[in-house]
Amino acid sequence: MNKKVVYGLLAGAVAFLCVAALDRAGLASRWDNPLSDWRARLLAKPSAATSRVKLILLDQSSLDWASRNLGWSWPWPREAYVPLLDYLKRNGARVAIFDVLYTEPSSYGVADDEAFGEGIGRFGNFVGATFLGKQTEQATAWPSFAKANPLEINGLAAWLAAHPAAVPELVAESAAFPVPEVAGKAAWLANVREVPDGDGVFRRTAPFRVFDGKVLPALGLAGWLAGLNAVEVKAALEPAILAVAGRRVPLDDAGRMILKFRGKSGTHEAFTAAAVIQSELRLQEGGEPPIKDGRVFRDAYVVFGFSAPGLKDLRPSPMGGDYPGPEIGATMLDNLLAGDFLRDVPPAAVGLWVLALALAAGVCAAAARSGWLTGLAALVLIPLPVAAGVVAWRAGFVLPAASAIVATAIALLGGAVANFVLEGRQKLFLKGAFKHYLSPEVIEQILRDPTRLKLGGERRELTIFFSDLQGFSAISERLGPEDLTKLLNDYLSDMTDIILEEGGTLDKYEGDAIIAFWNAPLPQPDHAKRAVCAAVRCQRKLAERRAEFEQRTGAVLKMRIGLNTGAVVVGNMGSRNRFDYTVLGDAANLASRLEGANKALGTYMMVAESTWSQTNGAFPGRELGQLRVVGRKTPVRVFEATGLAGEARPEAHAAFEAALALAKSTRWAEAAAAFAALGEDPAAQTYAAQCRALAAALGAGWDGIWNLTEK
Repeated sequence: MNKKVVYGLLAGAVAFLCVAALDRAGLASRWDNPLSDWRARLLAKPSAATSRVKLILLDQSSLDWASRNLGWSWPWPREAYVPLLDYLKRNGARVAIFDVLYTEPSSYGVADDEAFGEGIGRFGNFVGATFLGKQTEQATAWPSFAKANPLEINGLAAWLAAHPAAVPELVAESAAFPVPEVAGKAAWLANVREVPDGDGVFRRTAPFRVFDGKVLPALGLAGWLAGLNAVEVKAALEPAILAVAGRRVPLDDAGRMILKFRGKSGTHEAFTAAAVIQSELRLQEGGEPPIKDGRVFRDAYVVFGFSAPGLKDLRPSPMGGDYPGPEIGATMLDNLLAGDFLRDVPPAAVGLWVLALALAAGVCAAAARSGWLTGLAALVLIPLPVAAGVVAWRAGFVLPAASAIVATAIALLGGAVANFVLEGRQKLFLKGAFKHYLSPEVIEQILRDPTRLKLGGERRELTIFFSDLQGFSAISERLGPEDLTKLLNDYLSDMTDIILEEGGTLDKYEGDAIIAFWNAPLPQPDHAKRAVCAAVRCQRKLAERRAEFEQRTGAVLKMRIGLNTGAVVVGNMGSRNRFDYTVLGDAANLASRLEGANKALGTYMMVAESTWSQTNGAFPGRELGQLRVVGRKTPVRVFEATGLAGEARPEAHAAFEAALALAKSTRWAEAAAAFAALGEDPAAQTYAAQCRALAAALGAGWDGIWNLTEK
């Protein structure tokens, strides 16, 4: 066992090193993305702040409405958004956040931009969009017409110096600002450039970026800060935290925060741009607005953006492949309002977790005594990282699962290989050596406890099965050795398969005879039922192949079976050098006698009352009467099973038992007639002949017990 533990620990360590190499190559994190997305969808739920975030989306229906009723083609004139802002102002919205770039002058002229700027000025708390990125090459310095955001981050330079890999993404060399009419009126300017993960899915976002030494918050952060109505906001950067306005936002090494999605698209209440614009215009005209209660916007943070497919602002996210871009900003805003951020589990803790799982998996597989125990360990340990990830997520931590799963799988495989090397070959040898002599259950017990491989036995109640082929001696004389061997192999294989399927233990073959038993070596409370079921199935299997066997032998193969239940000695019996797992006792002898007793009544299955009573009427069958076998003075009541559990009982059985009752009451003539009426039934014919003889011998008596004179 100590050697197994050492090999298991070694397998776990190797698995951990393999996963570390995969992680270094970036494969582990790539494999973890689907699991992370599934977890995000599973655990997504609205927060207390979700109802405060509203969306106004310029969708396809809004485009169709404007084209049909107002003759607007895309892009709309910018003064079209003025009624939208006026409606939000009218209903007391806290912040209007526009996820739309207005970097080029309006194609409708300067007056259009000026009208939009006036609308922004009237609303007041407006967040405008700026795009940071090298590809724009429009402005390399902060323009004079755009006031700097009132946000200062202490420790920014030191943090960037400590995280040089984040600098290319967080520090922009060029920017596209809104036109002066928009930028000059906006309370805040926000960066709307987001960078997805390596697989193109948006799971994280940078709360801020830097341009020309000034901080541009992301759209969600700018909207939240605008809602604070602060003249100046002081923030500070710690190693993995952005502390701002009472919030401590966890950051990764790239300066990004993890988005905690609240649900699929549409979780935040959304309104179409057409409905909002029409509501304001109709209120101005004294009409009925499409939005019945504008108070839904009171004190709300409102994000405006595009969701029409043709406007190309649909992005892949954990919630789906067509998640509207404005909802990503809304999700970040929701996280900031609720303050329930997600943070990465520290890499050192993740490493220890993966190492612990790998070591445990390696030891479990190496020390397992059987394959099913290794399978059980895999069933428990492989899903464990997923379950741990769910628990950690609920606690606010993101725990990668893929690396732990891979490490566990590799360790289990390595431990299983070590187990095979140390013990498996020996087990395979033993199984190969004994499989032709012992049942699989006996072999497994010997493998688990080699001390059982010694002489000795125990007294236990068993159900014993004896079978023999009728007239097999004559058949064997007609067949050559090869044909006879093949016939026996086919027949014995069919019967043995059924016995083992029903949980029986094969004792031995004696020519064409089969000896088997139930309830040993493993306890089987239903051993009698199993034995009767096996006997019926064996008879049916032989019936299926009877025509085939008749063609091969020229004879009709029929099998006699005897079943009895009783206490016997079961165990390893023989010499110290050679022994069998077998049974000894009177109950076994009686089962053998009952097999032969079938000859007297012309039946092919005889079940002792001791067995039949334990089946509790589960099988259709009939009583055959009482008989006294050779070597026993006490008569035995016997039965015949004629079907499987649940099958209908043949009507003829009741007639046979009625005739048997007449015979027991010594009404010989009536009994003979009743048995004769049953036609070709061999048992009925045997009884009819006996009853006719008794009726003819006036005064002769018979106690109803068949006294057998041969085995």
